[in-house]
Amino acid sequence: MQQRQLGPFSVSAIGLGCMNICHAYGAPVSEQQAERVLLAALDAGVTHFDTAALYGFGTSETLVGKVLSKHRAKFTLASKCGMTGVPNEQGVKVRVIDGRPDTIKATCEAALRRLQTDVIDLYYLHRWDKQVPIEDSVGALAELVRAGKIRSIGLSEVSAGTLRKAHAVHPIAAVQTEYSLWTRNPEIAVLQACRELGTSFVAFSPVARGFLCGPMDVTAFDAKDIRRAMPRFSPENYARNAELLPPYLAIAHEVGCSPAQLAIAWLLHQGEHILPIPGTTSVAHLLDDLGAADVQLSADVLARLDALIHTRTVHGNRYTAQANTEVDTEVF
Repeated sequence: MQQRQLGPFSVSAIGLGCMNICHAYGAPVSEQQAERVLLAALDAGVTHFDTAALYGFGTSETLVGKVLSKHRAKFTLASKCGMTGVPNEQGVKVRVIDGRPDTIKATCEAALRRLQTDVIDLYYLHRWDKQVPIEDSVGALAELVRAGKIRSIGLSEVSAGTLRKAHAVHPIAAVQTEYSLWTRNPEIAVLQACRELGTSFVAFSPVARGFLCGPMDVTAFDAKDIRRAMPRFSPENYARNAELLPPYLAIAHEVGCSPAQLAIAWLLHQGEHILPIPGTTSVAHLLDDLGAADVQLSADVLARLDALIHTRTVHGNRYTAQANTEVDTEVF
């Protein structure tokens, strides 16, 4: 597979997001199936694996460590802190954003144990805790770099302004944010800021949480599927968004690729500093996604895709009102 720069690392142009193997889109798959997906990715040339303390409240890091630690020299490992599961008064873990330096350091130590490694190549602040100056959180991450616990620092879901403030404290190797044909927020300012600072941009949800793979029945989502709370997947909004799919699928057919490959190839054509990290629980889907690296799109096809699916043609916000308050990205 072609290679791209992820901060100081050269990695496969397409990586693997490891949220799906334990969290987010319904009931988690078996440990055996997660292992099959992780090893198939490694065998197929993926050298960029992305996880987080939040995913399954540590389960994803544990699985990645158990399956891939023996192959540690073959890939670049990314994980995240600043958003974890913390027990509430009933003892049930709930998602908490906490960017205090001591919390970041403690989360890193726990991650190293779960991942069965002595160093994490790229460690992101998963969310900027707006109660803590970004300079303080990044300062804690810089201490982890100096201590040899992590090799580089990333930020997730931040604005260009926050990126610049953080970069002034310590070089930021990568920014990770949702980016696809139907989520264009990074195009406002962050992509340009990344170019200027030499920061890589990692695009999560590159196939629009499955939307760009083809028609789906949103009423049949599992009770634990996070898309149930996402406005774009409400039955009313989805019905309007689904009108975009027939012409989109026609373009994929014309190009000679799958719908998922078309979505990922579009991202790869947006800039050499952009690295998509699709996630999946299926080996077949994984291999299909990776095939996007070989898809060439003409200027005409790129223009038609841009004209078809963009901010003004997609209905519904990507997050709920509450979730929108937790991110720091610019909004159209």
